Amino acid sequence: MKAISTYIIALAGLMGVVSMSSCKKALEEKPYSFYSPENFYRNESDAKAAINGVYNELYTYDLYLQPFWNMTILDDDHVSGADWFLGTTGAGNPQAYFGWDRPWVGCYAIIARANTVLENVVNITNIDPDIKNRILGEAYFLRGWAYFQLVQLYGGVPLRLKSLSAENPETSVPRATVKETYDVVINDFKAAETMLFPLGHAKAGEAGRVNQGVAKAFLAKTYLTMASGASTGNVTVRGGTDNGYYTYVKDVVKGLEGLDAKAYYTLARDKANEVMTNGPYSLTTSWKDLWSIAGRNSKEQMWELQSLAGTAFVNNLSAYFSARSTFGQGAVWTTNNHYNDYEDADKRVLEGVFHNYQTLQGTYIFYPSWQATQYKVVNGITYNNTGSTTAERAYVIKYSSVADPNVANSDAFFPLLRYSEVLLMYAEAENEVNGATLAAYNALNAVRGRANASNAPANMTPEQFRSFVLAERAREFNLEGIRRFDLMRWGIYLQVMNKISSGQNNISKVRSLKNLLLPLPLNELNSNTAIKGNNPGW
Repeated sequence: MKAISTYIIALAGLMGVVSMSSCKKALEEKPYSFYSPENFYRNESDAKAAINGVYNELYTYDLYLQPFWNMTILDDDHVSGADWFLGTTGAGNPQAYFGWDRPWVGCYAIIARANTVLENVVNITNIDPDIKNRILGEAYFLRGWAYFQLVQLYGGVPLRLKSLSAENPETSVPRATVKETYDVVINDFKAAETMLFPLGHAKAGEAGRVNQGVAKAFLAKTYLTMASGASTGNVTVRGGTDNGYYTYVKDVVKGLEGLDAKAYYTLARDKANEVMTNGPYSLTTSWKDLWSIAGRNSKEQMWELQSLAGTAFVNNLSAYFSARSTFGQGAVWTTNNHYNDYEDADKRVLEGVFHNYQTLQGTYIFYPSWQATQYKVVNGITYNNTGSTTAERAYVIKYSSVADPNVANSDAFFPLLRYSEVLLMYAEAENEVNGATLAAYNALNAVRGRANASNAPANMTPEQFRSFVLAERAREFNLEGIRRFDLMRWGIYLQVMNKISSGQNNISKVRSLKNLLLPLPLNELNSNTAIKGNNPGW
């Protein structure tokens, strides 16, 4: 089955026609061409081109070419890197990064394009009814996904569920509440769930498109995010300068006060269970194979950002995250402290971290220095660490399997949803509803067992199990852009980050209240008179 990127490329020439509602300023909808929706949306081919135009925004410098993953991966307690790269977002100063306003712009571009699809594809008659339904489901999902990102990053945001038109001319729209924004996310994911086909259905579409299982999983993730944000209690996290265990009293996430956390956890558990029970998903047996080219679009990689070498649909993930890079060495790695949170036999570090590599300049380096017996001499090659911080870099393999590692922009795939997260969502939610039951343990240990880690400690209390699952998510999704959101939704981000103060490679982890939300773009503040001020502290 061809990946969606192939179809987006084939239709790239139509993007101006397709994206009548897209632009580079949030909430502004300016046609790229003289074509109007009335004379474009005529048949199934037009509808497919239109929905591809919504996906296309994921591939831009608004989102996954760099800004979105930069703003989410580089800002957590387990990431380190070169000061020239992490000195802005990674040090709590996102406005110093060139792409600081792009996630807002990109998400609203998706919303605008999805609105156009929803308003026009519904009226097409020259189309297979099943394909029509699927395309509408994809549009609902992508709009819901965009609002889900916005509410987590910025709080309550302006809700635009219709395109700008003579009937809907207002460009200044006030911010909705956090709860109102989440309600839109839930409604869109629910609509998508009913309209999309399951994985494997003949009309589900190419790899890279969302399907019914993805919609169900993101609905579970939304419920889980809201539930954990509204919860009270304690969370124990390993960290600080000494990599010790510290227990924090969690904060309730602003805007989710008074929410029935247990009710939303029940919704999250039940929806995750639907995916586990009825979906055709499974864990990839080998951790190393999961991240290989052959492992792309597997039954674990439920939704991946597709790429294609030699086209515009590439990114620079491989250059920044891999041990050997066009920079010489990569610019992002996981910290020594986090590396030490894995068991020695855990394949997520045994096979998932570069232990022996050669830089672009030809230097042979092994990691970590304290395991020299195992890694200093391998296959007759001596890897000579200098003892400096240059050598103490735990580079992950996740983005290194590309067609050509010697180019800056290559075809790394980015995981937007993995089945292992569904299992860990279920484990977390079941524990919050019923305690650390056998079902919760089974889901948790399925993830650990694949990694060759030992079973989780028996007889944990609900608080211990909660903390263990949070740590397991950090081990499983290291440098996948999930850890920051986990710390935020649990209301412990500031406490965990400030316990570190100055992290590995002297990257500042000091954060203040303003870092709980990203700043709104200046263009939005200047053009939308209904928004009276920026997020606190910005």
